[in-house]
Amino acid sequence: MFLIAGLGNPDRRYEKTRHNIGFDAVDALADRYGISIREKKHKALVGTGMIEGTKVLLAKPQTYMNLSGESIAEIIHFYKLDAESEMLVIFDDISLAPGNIRVRKKGSAGGHNGIKSIIACTGTQNFMRIKIGVGEKPQGWDLADYVLGRFTEEDRALAEDAIRDAGLAAVLMAQGFADRAMNDFNAKKQERQG
Repeated sequence: MFLIAGLGNPDRRYEKTRHNIGFDAVDALADRYGISIREKKHKALVGTGMIEGTKVLLAKPQTYMNLSGESIAEIIHFYKLDAESEMLVIFDDISLAPGNIRVRKKGSAGGHNGIKSIIACTGTQNFMRIKIGVGEKPQGWDLADYVLGRFTEEDRALAEDAIRDAGLAAVLMAQGFADRAMNDFNAKKQERQG
């Protein structure tokens, strides 16, 4: 089984905010592959199904962002998964412009509290991740206010493109093609900027 976890905050008031784009990406995958994410366990909403021949568990931790690792660690231990080869985390990144994604096989938390929590609770930073760009906070804005805010209409359209790309990359990664996902989607990101 392969775990694909999207990060966000569980309260309705956070729906479609920049910080919840990980939830949006997992919901898009669930819709595409007919997987219901309704079961409540391991401090998450989860759903299992098949994606292109691979059994997957889609998860949306319900712990609030800063405690995401509690839920992720529970899932990993319960299903005896290897966090380094059987887990992918999708989350927002303010250092990427809306519409862009970055695929990585490992890395630091980069200041993201959800990722800090996952590293602390799983004991490793060597897990696959897809960062979805939400744009840099405007000067003078509070970071929390920015990430908990909603996209402009134009940026939301770009975010939907990135959610689609993140889903395509996630499918490749679940099938064991992380390098191909990095080549395909990280190069595409650079083309857009260039």
